[in-house]
Amino acid sequence: MRTKRVGAGIGLVLGALALSVPAAVAADDAGIDISPGNASPGSTVTVTTTACGEGETYGKGTSEVGGAFHLFKGDGEGELTGRFRVPEGTRPGSDTVTVKCPPRVKVTDDYEITRHPSGAVEAGFGAADGRGTQLALGSALLAAAAVGYVVRMRRRPSGDRI
Repeated sequence: MRTKRVGAGIGLVLGALALSVPAAVAADDAGIDISPGNASPGSTVTVTTTACGEGETYGKGTSEVGGAFHLFKGDGEGELTGRFRVPEGTRPGSDTVTVKCPPRVKVTDDYEITRHPSGAVEAGFGAADGRGTQLALGSALLAAAAVGYVVRMRRRPSGDRI
């Protein structure tokens, strides 16, 4: 009876984890990587994309705050990279970046503009935006721990065995 309850509990946990993995993977599917995700006025923002395809070596980008910028061949295969500067005096809020590549590729993503850091370092996990890989890896580790627990409990001698 105890084994059935433990098995049912583990099944529920694994089912919940299995349902969260597609959402975690879809979170990284915007086509643009904006770094840093929280930029302050005066900082440089790097935009990287693979949405243009492997044959492209040039693209154009536009930031509502930073203006137009160019994307050139990056470090990875089919990757274009560009940079722009967030102007001093920009108010905190959200900024939209749009990348266009020939022939008709257009992708858009947002990042946050924050004020200059002051005081203590902000700690905590924050929102799960853009952390799909970490979420999937954590789910896999939890599933492995649950399987290890079941194996350990099955191998453990019960009180009625001699």
